[in-house]
Amino acid sequence: MDLQFTGRTALVTGGSRGIGRAVVEALAAEGATVAFCARTADGVRAAEEEMRAAGHDVHGTAVDIADGDALGGWVRSCAETHGGIDAVVANVSALAIPSTEENWAATFQTDMLGTVRLVEAALPSLEASDAGAIVTISSVSGREIDFAAGPYGTFKGAIVHYTQGLAHQLAGRVRANTVSPGNVYFAGGVWESIEANDPDLYAHALGLNPTGRMARPEEIARAVTFLASPAATFISGTNLVVDGALTRGVQL
Repeated sequence: MDLQFTGRTALVTGGSRGIGRAVVEALAAEGATVAFCARTADGVRAAEEEMRAAGHDVHGTAVDIADGDALGGWVRSCAETHGGIDAVVANVSALAIPSTEENWAATFQTDMLGTVRLVEAALPSLEASDAGAIVTISSVSGREIDFAAGPYGTFKGAIVHYTQGLAHQLAGRVRANTVSPGNVYFAGGVWESIEANDPDLYAHALGLNPTGRMARPEEIARAVTFLASPAATFISGTNLVVDGALTRGVQL
């Protein structure tokens, strides 16, 4: 299937590692020019060099998503440099799970406001595109109550609600969808850390999935790439759960 990304520009936040990096690579492999950001300059530079060496047209910038002015400036700069924006993927998370006031504030600033500010800054360009698309990254923790039911799960649920609202408000102009991954394992990621530091929690989480494993970042990225693509013309307002049948609730 031709996803029709050739000649188009996509933006990805948190694109230097994990799911975000896999999304950048998947979009670029489909022919898109991809601008991505992450907080750590060294990580951005290393990821950019590796992906360019693989032949991808990618452009990395160090941006703190919690800094609204910096995020908006990056989006506007990308639109000017690349002649517009056709798709944005809001991927960054503070990954703040324990229920402390500090974590509630961090998750609101990064997960929630980071998503809202990305969309607001990109919206003029997305509306000018003939295939404008928004994809937000939530989590199965936003769909059911699990060990991350505090700030992380609450705001992941709010992101789904926000995206559904965008789909309705922007219908016929810009599509908006969510991808909700289950547990995703990658080197340097949260589940690798949990495996090393809390093996009981890791074993419990692994045992909940009937596939007997966690997802790989590229498996999430394929879902994101399709929903962001012009090939998904009539898909808007959906929450695509990619969890290997981990969750048991019926999504009506």
